[in-house]
Amino acid sequence: MRPVVVALVALGLLFSLVAAGPSPSPKSAAGTARTPLTNLAHLDFLRDETAPPAQGGHTTYRLEEEPRIGTLWTYADRNADGTYRRIGGGPYDPTTGHYSQGAFNADDVSRAAVVYLRHWRQNGAEESREAAYDLLRGLTYHQTASGPNAGNVVLWMQSDGELTPSPTPVELPNPSDSGASYWLARTVWALGEGYRAFRTEDPEFARFLKQRMQLAVSALDRQVLSKFGEWRVVDGKRVPAWLVVDGADATAEAVLGLTAYVEATEDPVARRTLDRLAEGVAALSGGDARSWPHGAVLPWAQSQSVWHAWASQMPAALALASAELKQPALMKPALNDAAVFTPYLLTAGGPDNGWLPVPIDRVQIAYGIDSRVQSLVTVADLAERPGLTQLAGLTAAWYFGANAAGEPTYDPDTGITYDGVEGDGRINRNSGAESTIHGQLSMLALDAHPDAAAIARSATTVVDRNGPRIVEAESGKLSGDAKTVRPDSAWTGRSQWSGGSYLELGNGGAASWSVPASNEPRLVQPVVIRTGDRGLGSTRWSDNDGRLGDIDHGRGGEQSEPSEPGALLPVTLARELPAGSDQVSVTARGSAEVDALLVRPLVTSVAYSGGQVLALLHSAARSAQTVPATIPGSGPATVQSYDSRGRLVHEVTDRAGKVKVRVLPGGFSLVRFADR
Repeated sequence: MRPVVVALVALGLLFSLVAAGPSPSPKSAAGTARTPLTNLAHLDFLRDETAPPAQGGHTTYRLEEEPRIGTLWTYADRNADGTYRRIGGGPYDPTTGHYSQGAFNADDVSRAAVVYLRHWRQNGAEESREAAYDLLRGLTYHQTASGPNAGNVVLWMQSDGELTPSPTPVELPNPSDSGASYWLARTVWALGEGYRAFRTEDPEFARFLKQRMQLAVSALDRQVLSKFGEWRVVDGKRVPAWLVVDGADATAEAVLGLTAYVEATEDPVARRTLDRLAEGVAALSGGDARSWPHGAVLPWAQSQSVWHAWASQMPAALALASAELKQPALMKPALNDAAVFTPYLLTAGGPDNGWLPVPIDRVQIAYGIDSRVQSLVTVADLAERPGLTQLAGLTAAWYFGANAAGEPTYDPDTGITYDGVEGDGRINRNSGAESTIHGQLSMLALDAHPDAAAIARSATTVVDRNGPRIVEAESGKLSGDAKTVRPDSAWTGRSQWSGGSYLELGNGGAASWSVPASNEPRLVQPVVIRTGDRGLGSTRWSDNDGRLGDIDHGRGGEQSEPSEPGALLPVTLARELPAGSDQVSVTARGSAEVDALLVRPLVTSVAYSGGQVLALLHSAARSAQTVPATIPGSGPATVQSYDSRGRLVHEVTDRAGKVKVRVLPGGFSLVRFADR
């Protein structure tokens, strides 16, 4: 079972959110011209070093000459006076000086090394070069260098350098170097970028990194790509069996490192590994503007119902692999995710921790924001789609106040990035390694893309949003054989019931819901269980005036694990809900289970204010739509209309102040009012 939070649970990173108190929050960057945005001070604060004791199978570069290695504290909790204290994962034992998990972990050390490598390459900062060197030495000590688990990585280390192969709670795999893992994938990411950066600056160290990369590639080939070419059927879709921990998310982060490494070496073994892993990631792309998952690359091969923002760098990985391998086909899913799904995501509320498939986990964290930013700027650069750079700016506006709290989550003066924002606006003001790392990766991207940075620092407040509405199925007026069911667990094994319950319909059972009237047509997407059992029933859906469409609940396709209850998926009804309609009803023939209804405007939108008024509109219509800009702007406005491939098709400046916006099918439009 892989609930959406599994990677965070594995590191103990599920945070206890604290309500915003009277203590000062980071200053907004919107009112200052301070550059650059990148500030490594808090990440430097998290860094440390240790001299590990002798441990079989573990060593690193020049360990005898340089016995101390670079490390990074996992968490930083905020004190009452606004300062921070560094802590490890799990309960602390003062007798041993150990945490139940550890003080440092390979996941964060690897990603911090990437920050320093990119900062060094982008700015020529010698201090960052040294920091990257130290952290890469520490990271490679985590890697098992010999024996049956050679190439794999022990996740946790104590402050005295002792490794914790089996922490409490137990990680999977256990011991943590006994199989492929997120931390192996992230180690590949750091080693690839590390080799590329050091190959001419320090050839001897680069040769060592190359040896360790070859160990990691061998581990991937042995444990993951031994299944290359094998396919499973999950929720009726054929999916690859050769992804790291069955995830396009973890695999994509390995692909980031492999592309950098192959670019620098032309290593044929690594190139083959890159080619095969990228093929597997691309296979999890699906849907379009009107149908789930709306062009996204799904993160987990064992479910067609789950998407999460954290670790969602699949578009970036595919775009880089496409360029390096000279395979244009890999760019198509990258563009679909960036140019079709991401505009919908932003208009629906932003990069959430979990659409399962209903947006249930509305927590937003820097890892999720940054994953979208990295993907957008990478696809924009490689596919030459500057409109996606503007979307990156709107996404990164989360750091400067465009979030549920309405407050900045990043302080350019200190380099602190808060650990997250709840859907109800509560802020976790701790600032641990993961948040700090991804905040800095985003700032590096913004510093390299001034247009995106300008938008991020201008779009600091969300002033209007017209996105999908969630109607819980059990909230309707029930009749006949219809009842609410609340299972012991909301998690089904491959998805999650919204609100922890669902509507069970028997033959003739019916329900109806009142929905807010609208002056525009809308898509109706009932979220229902579908299986390959052709004996299941069907449902007929109607509005005030007639039939919207039918769903056959037994046409969900075969399942690789028949014990699971089937696929919980949004199904788009054939007919749109007409403007003015305010009721949706359903009648069952046979048995059916309904979780919720997603009622989505054909054109969704979100508007921001700050230094400027900006708006993003996205269309799920079958034809081009021209709609008024119902956003709080006035005066001259520039409207740019992009197609579903992210290409600019139409641009106009309206000086009359009565803005009409043309939105293409599956595409997005950006509206920018003059500075006020």
